[in-house]
Formats: sequence, C-alpha cells, structure tokens
Amino acid sequence: MDNRAEVRDFLTTRRAKITPERAGIPAAGQRRVPGLRRAEVAALAGMSVEYYAKLERGALAGVSAGVLDAIARALQLDEAERGHLLHLAQEANGSNALMRTPRRPKQWTVRPSLQWTLDGITSPAIVVNSRSDLVAANLLGRAMHSDLLLDGTRPPNFARFTFLDSAARRFYPDWDLFADMTVANLRTAAGVDPHDKGLHDLVGELSTRSDDFRRRWGAHNVRIHGTGVKNFRHHVVGDLSLAYETMGLRAEQHLSMTIYAAEPGSPSAHALALLASWAATEQVAESTV
Repeated sequence: MDNRAEVRDFLTTRRAKITPERAGIPAAGQRRVPGLRRAEVAALAGMSVEYYAKLERGALAGVSAGVLDAIARALQLDEAERGHLLHLAQEANGSNALMRTPRRPKQWTVRPSLQWTLDGITSPAIVVNSRSDLVAANLLGRAMHSDLLLDGTRPPNFARFTFLDSAARRFYPDWDLFADMTVANLRTAAGVDPHDKGLHDLVGELSTRSDDFRRRWGAHNVRIHGTGVKNFRHHVVGDLSLAYETMGLRAEQHLSMTIYAAEPGSPSAHALALLASWAATEQVAESTV
C-alpha cells in the first residue's frame, strides 16, 4: 500500500471527525468541509500550518515521537489510532522492515498442542489470523460459527462472510456494527504489515464485490479487538449475548485467540448448553478448520 496516501487519508479522515466544539475552539466562519481546518490542527499541535500540511500530505519520514504525539493529541486519537499512526510513521522511516516477522509459510497448520488447548476450553473458542481467517476452533466454536463453515472456502474468512454471504445479516443482528469492526480490524492489520499480499488480495476482492466494504475501507477507521459483548442469532439455538476476550498468541504473533462466555444463569448460558448438546450430536464441520 502507498504509505504517503495512507498517511494522507488517515490524517484527513481523523481531522474531519473533530468538530471545533469538541476541540474547544471557536467555530468562526462557514466551513466547506466537516471537522477542523489544517490551521486549527496545527495550532492545537503547536506547529506551523505549513509543517502540518506537509505531514498531512504523507511526509512522515523522520518525524519525531514528540511531533507524532502532538498530532495525536490535537486529533484526539484513541489508543488504536495512535498505534496506527506510529506504524505508518515506522513504515515511512523503513523501520517496519526491520521489525517485520519472517514471511510465514503459505500453508499454516494447527499445532496439536494448540488444538488440545482449544478442545480443553468449555466455551466457544476460535483462533483467527490478521486477515480474519478462522484457522482453528474447538467443537463449540465450530458449532457457533457453522454458517461461516458452510461456505466451503478454505480457510473460512470472517470478512468474506460478513460482506458476501447473506447469512451474515441474520447471524449478526447488529450487522452494521460487525461490519465496521471487521473492516477496522483489517485496516489495523494493514498498518502493522502493509506488505501482506494475502491481505492486499482480500481487500481488493472485497472492494470490488461489496460497496458496503469499499465505503468502510475508505473511512480509515482502526480498532483494538480486545474485549466486549457481541450479539449473535444462531440458526439452531437463537439469540446469544456473549462476552468475549481476545488475546495474542506469543508463539504465533499473527494469530489471536478469542474465547466467548455467557453470563451464568442467563438465557444465553442455557442457549450455549443447548448448542453444546447439538454440537456433540452433529460433530459440526470437524475436519473443516
């Protein structure tokens, strides 16, 4: 991906999200575009408008950590956005090349010990890579995501499912929220490794096939996928409201494990118990992940 274009589009979209009121400055005069003017961001960051304009055009090479921090404060960037800006600056400096992990084999297989670990977890548990491929799961995780596995594409991919499979709009009652999160996760991954060809190919495919994806990709939103609550509508057990915790795997830096859990005694806990019974009977897609 073109680093200068990525920097320009990211900073421009962040600037458009900050209103003068939110920034605590007078909203004088008519504004042709939403958000702050470059001069206002420059003033908030303590630099000349000419210098800020140069940075916003994509010239982040050699920029100090202090300048990046000043921009982040002026644009009120959250933790994920700050991290993304740092990765863009590192790429501009060429330092990402030094930090980049060696290229992974095209065909990754699940270590037996990882599968044993997943199988020892009594809640739905899945392992996903930075491109949103589902690469491993326990039986309950496969049962929960049985719609995703029906597609037949290997490896199953959450982004393709979300934007190209009509079943996703039933499985995700809050489809717009899931769509936003999915794209923001991919955008974050692209900032960490902008040279991931598989991710490039996926983004290109989805941009061509889905207007919903293309519009969200252009928003340049990023996020940290860590913890929260998600709502699902499973075709066998109905509605599920599940807390999730996501953690990186130290042995495989490009992989993360997500474990779902229901509040004890809740309707979702009873639905998960029913799902476990159904999964044990059906042995859902046991050899597909």
